[in-house]
Amino acid sequence: MTSHDTGTDKLLVEVTGSVATLTFNNPAKRNALSSDIRAALPGTLKALNADDDVRVIVVTGAGGKAFVSGADISEFGDQRTSPEARASYDAEQNAIRDAWAAIAKPVIAMIRGFCIGGGLITAMAADIRIASSDSQFGIPAARLGLGYGPSGVSALMALVGPACASEILFSARRFSADEAAGMGLVNRVVPADDLRSVVFQLAETIAANAPLTIAAAKAGIRAAQQPAGERDLTAVNQMVEACFRSQDYQEGQRAFAEKRRPKFTGQ
Repeated sequence: MTSHDTGTDKLLVEVTGSVATLTFNNPAKRNALSSDIRAALPGTLKALNADDDVRVIVVTGAGGKAFVSGADISEFGDQRTSPEARASYDAEQNAIRDAWAAIAKPVIAMIRGFCIGGGLITAMAADIRIASSDSQFGIPAARLGLGYGPSGVSALMALVGPACASEILFSARRFSADEAAGMGLVNRVVPADDLRSVVFQLAETIAANAPLTIAAAKAGIRAAQQPAGERDLTAVNQMVEACFRSQDYQEGQRAFAEKRRPKFTGQ
């Protein structure tokens, strides 16, 4: 096991084999996204994306009570009130959003407990979301009086559609894990005691597959979510062609013929 220095003990990274675990470590505040966590995220995500030993990233929260409970509301007076402070906060949020969007590797959100507001936005940045049965979801903006930006609305709409997005945003209520699954917010719900084993079994399964194929698939999924005129299909097709020209493609065929598990290198 190795670790990455994030610059703050409120954001932890451990790498075991080919799987990195990114942990929000602010349990006293239910893993709220404090200013030091937000400042550390873009660089940490960039480092994980550049680490060739990492094939899958699992994102979770410490303490067993929350994935991420949202932004740190105690900081709102200083950071989200004046136009200047809001502009700085929004620029920081844009940097975090761009860093998530730049990750070419699979990201799994392992959700237990509260997944609220900015925590839900964080979970939506993952490719796959698996939640424990005792998790709760919601966006409380309407109870706080703050405006909810179009990028967050768009991300939510892409997952659940306009009707469910309207209920989530208008009501500001908390939704159970089963409700979240029904809306498409999470892939599946599992018992709390099984969450870690289920998530890491999936992560290890993905990590054992061909990295170039997975990267091309992720790029294709992202392109398919964009308006037709904005899709960079040339780049996706180049990634697909690279799969066919790779050593891993030859290894996959040999392993199939020899009835053994392939050993992919990403080359």
